[in-house]
Amino acid sequence: MSSSDKNLSDYKKEQMPDAKEMSFGIVTAEWNEEITSALYKGCFDTLVEHGSLEKNIHSVWVPGTFELPVGARMLANAHKVDAVICIGCVIKGETSHNEYINMSVATALQQLGIATGKPFIFGVLTPNDQQQAIDRAGGVHGNKGIEAAVTAIRMVALKKSLAEPDKKIGF
Repeated sequence: MSSSDKNLSDYKKEQMPDAKEMSFGIVTAEWNEEITSALYKGCFDTLVEHGSLEKNIHSVWVPGTFELPVGARMLANAHKVDAVICIGCVIKGETSHNEYINMSVATALQQLGIATGKPFIFGVLTPNDQQQAIDRAGGVHGNKGIEAAVTAIRMVALKKSLAEPDKKIGF
């Protein structure tokens, strides 16, 4: 089934970890604010739906998608968070600027995650046009903000489960 045939934000809610003891940062780009605001709302609401306390969700806005990694690092340094979710939208348009921005942001977030051992989630839409962005920001294909929140919760739960001492006997 292709992405054009389904809601990409469907997931098994009953299998989600409880986020009550988790803290999150959300960094959102102001550029394409109509889209990023919808993504932010989907993300925030999903974190709360799965138990995160609003006081444990720290949000900041940055001028554009390119600034997400630096904003994410600043937020992570300012607050004790378990994961940082980065939300943006770069519409292709008539030039290839989107490829440079998207690849740079993805690489920087990956490097932050590897360097810190903390999940930095890439919640950036990379659509070809405005309609594709709308369709993925609460439209017919769901909301990438929801997907980013689900990923963050699952990654924090994974990290916490790996930090627990083994209950095995022996080596």
